[in-house]
Amino acid sequence: MMHSYKTALALGAILLGSAGLVACGGGNGTANGGNSNPTPTPTPVAFSPLEINIAHINDHHSQLESFAAQTLKLDGIDTQVDLGGFARVTSAFKEAAGKKNLLKLHAGDALTGTLYYTFFKGKADAQLMNTVCFDAFALGNHEFDDGDTVLKGFINELQAGSCKTPVLSANIEPAAGTPLLPAAGQALFKPYTIKTYEGIKVGIIGLTISGKTVNSSRPLDSTRFLDEAASAQRYIDELKGQGIRHIVLLTHQGYENDKALAAKLTDVDVIIGGDSHSLLGDFSALGVASSGTYPSMVKNKDGQTVCIGQAGEYAKAFGLMNVKFNPQGAIEQCQGQASLLVGGTFKRKDANGQFVAMSATDQATLTSKLASVPAVKVIAPDSAAATLLSGYTSKVNEEKAKQIGSTTDALCLVRVPGESTNRSAGVTGCESANTLARGSDIAQIVAEAFLDASKRSQIALQNAGGVRVPVAAGTLTMNTAFTILPFTNVLVEMNLKGSEIVQALEDSVANHLDNKQSDGSQPYAAGLRWDLDMSKPAGSRFSNVQVRDRKTGIWSPIEANREYILVTNDFIAAGKDGYTALGKAYAEGRYINTYLLYTQSFADYVQKKATVTRPLRSEYSHQKVTTKAGVLLP
Repeated sequence: MMHSYKTALALGAILLGSAGLVACGGGNGTANGGNSNPTPTPTPVAFSPLEINIAHINDHHSQLESFAAQTLKLDGIDTQVDLGGFARVTSAFKEAAGKKNLLKLHAGDALTGTLYYTFFKGKADAQLMNTVCFDAFALGNHEFDDGDTVLKGFINELQAGSCKTPVLSANIEPAAGTPLLPAAGQALFKPYTIKTYEGIKVGIIGLTISGKTVNSSRPLDSTRFLDEAASAQRYIDELKGQGIRHIVLLTHQGYENDKALAAKLTDVDVIIGGDSHSLLGDFSALGVASSGTYPSMVKNKDGQTVCIGQAGEYAKAFGLMNVKFNPQGAIEQCQGQASLLVGGTFKRKDANGQFVAMSATDQATLTSKLASVPAVKVIAPDSAAATLLSGYTSKVNEEKAKQIGSTTDALCLVRVPGESTNRSAGVTGCESANTLARGSDIAQIVAEAFLDASKRSQIALQNAGGVRVPVAAGTLTMNTAFTILPFTNVLVEMNLKGSEIVQALEDSVANHLDNKQSDGSQPYAAGLRWDLDMSKPAGSRFSNVQVRDRKTGIWSPIEANREYILVTNDFIAAGKDGYTALGKAYAEGRYINTYLLYTQSFADYVQKKATVTRPLRSEYSHQKVTTKAGVLLP
């Protein structure tokens, strides 16, 4: 049986060198290696203690600008701030540069989400990332949204400057002669990279969520996505064979998957993750929910501590983890913080309930108080990064500035009703959106827009993950539309029986509850509503499914054998995100491609309405919702 490398080290330690690694000695067996000989005893090895600091972000999704007018509870009072922005991220990394043995990581999904990606296909992102000069970047699923060729351009741009950031994924194998592997031995990314601190090597292995990338993005069919755990262990063992004792996994597969993965692997020390957009840490004083502690502490297969970190989304937060290893190679201490990055200009409500700028004296006092609140970091944008960004900003401002309408209500973003993370945190009016049965306001509005665009359809369907951001009350612009719906999907109209539509709903929820794929598959619809009980077995979760008559507005039970016309985006129509029933109908040719760009359809709907409001509660697709734990949501 193979013993854990670090467990073996702990059996006995003799200091052989202050920093260098010493190979284990051979045994006393005979030349022919007969089985009767006793197993050679490895020479005990000891190392100097090591301390590293890991600075990290994840899932910035082309969100290079900051978020204005975000509400946080600062010093106990609702306060509007300027939140995030990549230039602030750059400042945070530069501020951390004095930390001992700094490792700078990005856990994937740099791409897709704003006009900076729509227009520049990763060039702007890569150049802003190079102002940080990451030590490693893990490929995320959204790096494949426009296929391997666009990803190649992004990687080339990321490595065009002096940084030469290593791009990692241990479980992706492109075919030779394709964009990511133009020729043998010339892959644009690699499974791992190695950093050396105080003469001691640290291995960083990249992982990309497999099923979700294949089902939810557009990699080439020839690009293989392998099992995450098997791939991780393969390269952990390879690094161990090189005498490397410290292993950091840089993953893009989600917080819960990271915790589960740790228990399957030997010799992993730290996991820095992305994909689930999980903000880890205690942000309750700021009025912001989180998904777990920072760092989260679990055990690996050896029974040794693994420290897990993740830092939210959209360049809003910055994670910094301090890890100390003992002379036997195990973690002795792990601590740190993810911090929300905010500007130094604050607004609070006046006597009329309007947010107005605080006085200079009050702002200075508040800034001083916040210096002792680790969950928030007041920081100015890096000037060089801001200047670089401004060159791109000027090119998109004209399009972004085009007003298409307004909304009187905050349109909150939720994937699965009852989820632990409030994806709309900081948007006034969305403080408890994730706890309500109705779910996502903005996904509901998007579905209504699609139904309006399709003159033939009775029903519109949209997957939750395709709708990217919440919307604050106020003006809606073209930038709003492209940020909500940043992909290049078109609308297709499908001919489906009522039974197939219900099966598609069941498929979509089973995709994340049972198949452990993306919860972005959660369905939202216009002209269709239901009761959902996620505590029931697959195939029996949806009940009281009703269809709204497009002319009369009257709701009636869906008929299993009646044919309906359903409009949706071409992505889930083709069966992606687990919509198996839709994929079958699509493969049979039971659809018409309208060639309507879904983003433009949303913009047209807003322009037509002029003012958008939340639908009546009776019009929401989610009527009654019971969580997986059996809790009936309000």
